[in-house]
Amino acid sequence: MNDVLTIILGGGRGTRLFPLTHRRSKPAVPIGGKYRLIDIPISNCLHAGFKRIYVLTQFNSASLNRHISQTYRLDLFSSGFVEVIAAEQTPEGEQWFQGTADAVRQAARHFGASDAEYYLILAGDHVFRMDFAELVASHIDRGADITIAAQPVTLDDATQMGIFLFDGTGHISGFEEKPSAERLAAIGTSVPVGPLTRRMTPDKPFMASMGIYVFSRDVLHEVLARDRAVDFGREIIPHALATHRVHAHFYNGYWADVGTVSSFYDVNLMLTQHGAPFNFFHPTRPIYTRPRFLPATQIHKSDIDQALVSEGCYIDNNCQITSSVVGIRTAIRSNARISRSVLLGADFYEENFGDIPMGIGRNTILDRVIVDKNARIGNDVRLVNERNIQHADGDGYHIRSGIIVVPKGGVVKPGTVV
Repeated sequence: MNDVLTIILGGGRGTRLFPLTHRRSKPAVPIGGKYRLIDIPISNCLHAGFKRIYVLTQFNSASLNRHISQTYRLDLFSSGFVEVIAAEQTPEGEQWFQGTADAVRQAARHFGASDAEYYLILAGDHVFRMDFAELVASHIDRGADITIAAQPVTLDDATQMGIFLFDGTGHISGFEEKPSAERLAAIGTSVPVGPLTRRMTPDKPFMASMGIYVFSRDVLHEVLARDRAVDFGREIIPHALATHRVHAHFYNGYWADVGTVSSFYDVNLMLTQHGAPFNFFHPTRPIYTRPRFLPATQIHKSDIDQALVSEGCYIDNNCQITSSVVGIRTAIRSNARISRSVLLGADFYEENFGDIPMGIGRNTILDRVIVDKNARIGNDVRLVNERNIQHADGDGYHIRSGIIVVPKGGVVKPGTVV
């Protein structure tokens, strides 16, 4: 569909995902052993036939730019592309992107002259599988100016999201960004009555924005030019309710915002579960990523249960791996015990091992640990957070939300106990 232009927002700092975002942007964070978060929205677009895609980047963008350029090389003889637009100084302005709407406003100088009739705006750090063609068709059929994908959420989740209010006819009557628990208690529920919402359960009484928008062409340029609003959720959408036809598109599938260390950890462990609500095994709508030429994983006399093990790994004798994700090129040495952990793998194989080689050392025990790429964990290490510390910074590791995180290229010395 050449009348749709996709804009993926990938420029946020991702401070709540530190240290995973210390050297990379959020959309470039690895997930599921071999993918990156940005692969998910791009793959959803390609399956919908939307092949004109801009990715707006800003902070720590080098690895994201490299991944996109190496992965998404579309047909030379079509009009399709996946192109990065980085924040830049221009005669019109010298500031960095100040928010989601400001990023699109500043980048519009690159795509404003396109012939697209509709703009699909997405975040680059969400995990979900949606038919965007159905979303755009709904926008067109209802004669909407703006369509927002909406999902039912729990009370706890609602305090961190934009919540819709509906009138008796099911039309949007209000929008509140991150309302307090007291305000939500006063609202009670924001799920409209209708055939599309009959399957929704009482434990999710609020309808929240997923941060996925469809704008008609002229409407987007109008609302961006009308004022200097910097954010879609806090400013653009609430203001547009009084002046434009704004509709919600209900979605009741799996969706997760991977914005914190704990949410990143939970999503990865969810992928290891039997019957997981989201997985990478879909028969017709796979998630694409960079192709690699890696050998099959080699495993010796080890026990592995409820785990994802990526290609190119080496697992030595008598290891035990349970409820964990093992990323590409991971080396796990003999007698290691790994449970409820996420290993992001390595970018390369070592030719000459140093005192502490990359990977997991002999007799090491990991429980509730995230090990970023190219990390080195020595022999006889025990990372289990026995004291249930919630937040700390140590020698070669950090603790966030009770989860131990070994940063990219981090070194944990032999015999360390946490």
